[in-house]
Amino acid sequence: MMAYILALGVWIAGWWLNVRLSHSDRSDTRFYSLLIPVIFGVTIIVMWEILVTMLEVSAVILPPPSMIAARFASSLNLLWADFQQTIIKGAMTGYVFGMIAAFAVAILADRSPFLTKGILPVGAFMAALPIVGTAPIFVKWLGSDWQSKAAVVGVMVFFPILVNTVAGLKDTSAMQRDLMRTYGAGYWPTLLKLRIPAALPFIFNGLKIATTLALIGAIVAEFFGSPTLGMGFRISTSVGQLALDMVWAEIIVAAIAGSTFYGLMAWLEKRVTFWHPSQR
Repeated sequence: MMAYILALGVWIAGWWLNVRLSHSDRSDTRFYSLLIPVIFGVTIIVMWEILVTMLEVSAVILPPPSMIAARFASSLNLLWADFQQTIIKGAMTGYVFGMIAAFAVAILADRSPFLTKGILPVGAFMAALPIVGTAPIFVKWLGSDWQSKAAVVGVMVFFPILVNTVAGLKDTSAMQRDLMRTYGAGYWPTLLKLRIPAALPFIFNGLKIATTLALIGAIVAEFFGSPTLGMGFRISTSVGQLALDMVWAEIIVAAIAGSTFYGLMAWLEKRVTFWHPSQR
């Protein structure tokens, strides 16, 4: 009973503090905008620690945050090696190649109405394919190292970026295109100076969606074959060993990496598309 009372007290305190901060005159400042979610997160973690510890929940079911933090601190070298294998080699490489391929195909589709009408339905179909079905195929084709994971990520990010880019390239009005023709601009000057800048909000939307898909694809693909390294490999083997604290440590790394990657794309979008109404 005491555990529930303490947890409820922590929740009420955190809620009261966040309400006060939210109604403060400085709530719109950057510091307060960061402080409020931090307090909310700390409140959840403290409640988690209290309930798991005082109710004596088995670490096999749900380890307390203190145990996860201890495993995280003691496994930094291993976590860094897994991060390099999964995120840098698998996710980032596949993301870059998938992005480049999507841009190239989008330009080709833009030049051909036939390709535009034909490739978008195929893209929707391919995007709906489950990763648990495609990942084993790429592992068989390319081996169990990071190359197969990069291929899975490339396929996963290709179609969201492609669809958004094709839609963005069509987001210019007839008057704008007529004005470019009046200036004597051909296809490529119009594309580079008008249509691609106008398409940037759509492109960044696809890039941001692809950040989470890249992370998920790289980790899940490692469940179907991997060298003795990688976040997906570590999660699957740690679950088999009932080392749930290690699983949560890997989840924390994945969450930090995913949030940082998405935040980087959002920051880049804000800098590049500062002129767009959505950034004002």
